[in-house]
Amino acid sequence: MMDLHSQQTPGGRIRVKVCCISSMDEARLAIAHGADALGLVGEMPSGPGVIDDELAREIATAVRPVVDTFLLTSFSSGREIAEHVSYCGTSTVQVVRHIDAAEYRHLIKEVPTVKRVQVLHVEDESILEVAAVYEPFVHAFLLDSGRPAAHIAELGGTGRAHDWRISAELVRRTRRPVFLAGGLNAVNVRKAVAAVQPFGVDLCSGVRRDNRLDAQQLERFMARVRQVETEKQAR
Repeated sequence: MMDLHSQQTPGGRIRVKVCCISSMDEARLAIAHGADALGLVGEMPSGPGVIDDELAREIATAVRPVVDTFLLTSFSSGREIAEHVSYCGTSTVQVVRHIDAAEYRHLIKEVPTVKRVQVLHVEDESILEVAAVYEPFVHAFLLDSGRPAAHIAELGGTGRAHDWRISAELVRRTRRPVFLAGGLNAVNVRKAVAAVQPFGVDLCSGVRRDNRLDAQQLERFMARVRQVETEKQAR
């Protein structure tokens, strides 16, 4: 399981979270290819990969403690988030909205052993100040390319990259591990890691075909990540 208490990974290792897992078969496929974490998407206003809580619970129960399981929740109150993650039984909760930071106090009280990851939707440099507010309450950040204030909120799974210069500045400023998400694939992951220097990467659409996790694309992505790790270690 991932150590989210350190901003750096041993030996320059890049952690990989495969999101939008939609079945036990996809969970097994991701694990077989070396995924460090699985993303299980709860009810969302938009975006791919949504599964019901019963299936999320089944997958979380089956794979732990082999890998970390992240529940993506769109709830905005600490009480609702705590109830959601408690039912699904994942090791980590990924809060996809920019919630009131005070809600974390209730979340921590109710589920103190669950790791907390706050999604930051990188639209402009104001996100740097938002991150500073959340930092005392979370174990890690995940930088994505959603538009939470859109008419129909986009909270992930857009397939779009954002401004990696802002992401890199956030990595420099925070003491928390940072996952980079948003339009990553085997073609651009090397450039993304070089630009941002994240703790880990997160992807969904970049390894899916016809709405299914694709073994060939996943293999290509993981091979490229391992290549990037080797290059980092050689420096």
